[in-house]
Formats: sequence, C-alpha cells, structure tokens
Amino acid sequence: MTKLPITLIYSRLAIGFTIIFLSTKQVDNYKFIAILLLTIGLLTDIFDGIIARRLDISTQTLRRLDSSIDQVFFISFAVATYIQCPDFFKTNALKLTILLGLEGLTYLISFIKFRKEIATHTIGAKIWTLLLFATLVQIILQCQSIVLFNICFWVGLLTRFEIIAITLTLKKWTNDVPTVYHSMKLRQGKEIKRHKMFNG
Repeated sequence: MTKLPITLIYSRLAIGFTIIFLSTKQVDNYKFIAILLLTIGLLTDIFDGIIARRLDISTQTLRRLDSSIDQVFFISFAVATYIQCPDFFKTNALKLTILLGLEGLTYLISFIKFRKEIATHTIGAKIWTLLLFATLVQIILQCQSIVLFNICFWVGLLTRFEIIAITLTLKKWTNDVPTVYHSMKLRQGKEIKRHKMFNG
C-alpha cells in the first residue's frame, strides 16, 4: 500500500509517453482515448498526494518527484495535441511561448536560490491545472479554443507569478505552500496550516 502513491506518479509518465506515441499513429477513436488518458492522469495526480498524506509518507522527495512528472505529463499532452492540431499552436504561438517561458523561469529561480526544483503545489496552481485540463479537452475535441484558452492563459500567468513570489519570499526551500501569504508567514518563522487532504 505504501508504494501506491509512487506507482500513481510514475503512471503519469507512462501515460504521457503513450499519448505521444498514439498521436503519431492513425488510431481509431483517438480523441476518446486521449481524453480518457488525460482524465486518468489527472485523477492519479489528485489521489497520489491524498493517499501519501493518509499513509503519512508524503516526503519532500515524493513531492519533488510529483511536481517534475506533472510537468512531463502535461508537456507530453501538449506535444501530442500539437501533432494533432498544429494550427491552434501556430495561431497562439506567442501566448504559449510566454506561458512556457514563465513556467521555465519559476524552475530557474528555484534552482538558482535553492538548488532544487519547485514543489509549492499552490492552491492557484491546482485551479490552473483544472483549467488546463478543460482547455486540453476542448482542443483535443475541436482543435480550437478561444475563451477557455484565454482564461487558462491569464490564470496561468497569475499563478506562475505567485509561485515566483513564493520562491523569492521563502528563506529555505519548502514544499506545499498554499499561497504567497503562507510563504510570508513561513519567512517570519510562523507555522502555517495545511489542509490534510490537499497540502502535506
């Protein structure tokens, strides 16, 4: 049972590589399969942390691994969706470049300051993950997204800026910091409350 969270985490890695492979083939019912795999991946992302906390095995190493594989998982789906719907990515190239650049900047700042990747798992980032999921579903189905993509873009920017602010505020690397407000409390040496179900 204690191996279940890490199994769920690595399952997203397998799902990510699988969807890239399938996107390059003429697979019947590809859209259905892609959305099913995306949904399964999202559910593993939700439950790996919950189960780890229930079993009291939610370590820094596990949280860092979770964050890193999350990135690979969503990048894999982005690549697969690009293969299927290149025109959407060409039309929105500037916004996607800005978003990816800012995402990379969050990791760069964390590595420069702490020599570790980020694993803040903020509330805002969780909300953005759900928006990203919904946006990817729409693009997979229709090869386009306007309103939902724009909402996802702006929320993505705001949440990345919050993560950067959290990283710059913290004196030492800390995982599971719900908001920038909580990072300020940690900087002052105060304890913060973390929801048992969602934040370590």
